[in-house]
Amino acid sequence: MESKKVLLCLAHMSGNEMKYIQEAFDTNWVVPLGPNVDGFEDDLEKFIGGKHSVVALSSGTSAIHLALVALGVGHGDEVICQSFTFDASANPVVYQGATPIFIDSEEKTWNMDPNLLEDAIKDRIKKTGKKPKAIIPVYLYGMPAYIDEIMDIANRYEIPVIEDAAEAFGSTYKGQVCGTFGTFGIMSFNGNKMITTSGGGALICPDQKIADRVLYFATQARQPKPYYLHTEIGYNYRMSNICAGIGRGQMTIVDEHLAHHRHLKDVYVEGFKSLDEAVIKVSPESYMDSNYWLNTIFFKNVVDDCPGEPSSEVMKIQNHLASVNIETRPLWKPMHTQPIYKDAPFYGNGVSSRIFPKGLCLPSGPYVTDEDAKRVIEEIKNCL
Repeated sequence: MESKKVLLCLAHMSGNEMKYIQEAFDTNWVVPLGPNVDGFEDDLEKFIGGKHSVVALSSGTSAIHLALVALGVGHGDEVICQSFTFDASANPVVYQGATPIFIDSEEKTWNMDPNLLEDAIKDRIKKTGKKPKAIIPVYLYGMPAYIDEIMDIANRYEIPVIEDAAEAFGSTYKGQVCGTFGTFGIMSFNGNKMITTSGGGALICPDQKIADRVLYFATQARQPKPYYLHTEIGYNYRMSNICAGIGRGQMTIVDEHLAHHRHLKDVYVEGFKSLDEAVIKVSPESYMDSNYWLNTIFFKNVVDDCPGEPSSEVMKIQNHLASVNIETRPLWKPMHTQPIYKDAPFYGNGVSSRIFPKGLCLPSGPYVTDEDAKRVIEEIKNCL
């Protein structure tokens, strides 16, 4: 008999989503505006502390793009980006005709190294005569970065920060929600995220005035005239009222989702505590509270024998898990090693290139039971 399929992070519905969706159909609010969008934005603003304005958008990628647009990033500019991340963190920089400057990670969180960040800023000023236009740190797999240090450097050089918190919904740093430290913060509600709107995202803005400016760009930059007048390039990036209805239903169970992901982390840590060579990534500081969107495992002793690719030993483990119906995923391949960014400037210390070949993302979603996690643990132990 075939064993149950254990998926990485499958979307989980609360049962409340249909109420909001049905309301949208009953009132014919099926366009990228409406009561659900307003309500979802209100829910998100309360969730992050009530001091920021939130604009619901079609994706996390569009949120990064609009943050760059709002900051005036354009041709000839440079934007500092984290290398160890998904390419959606950097691609919007290229949309604007700017150049991404990639920064390596530090060991403890796997996120942007503050020391390399300052080195890069100094070097870019020396080489180009101007400072980078923005800094985009990422909270990899939900893990908070050393954002105090990053913000201190950014403030000293007066460079705005766009926090990519797409994977960190609900993660906190010293009690403050990730995504609320910089000028802008990014949320993602893709199908595999902590909550979902099937596809969607949001931009956290410092105040309503800036949020209104972002909303203007998100709705094709239409001027307030009785006819269609456009003086700037705009985008079709607004979230639909249907998707926002899903989001409103999801917000009713977000605390349960967060608790479950964190609980699974404890199950994995306990399961691998006797194996020195298999390490589950945990928050390195007591003031960092990760959501553990995807729990990750790092195999210290495997040989990095496939340059630019996951280790053959790690791939054997992944292939074995797939053969017994367990879904896993390699870690993000660093951006500075991606063919599309081979010519981009990079400030490195070797950390992300060392970590990437030796890790896997483990099943972590709401449908993953304790028994599922224990089966994952047992199968990996068998491989080792």
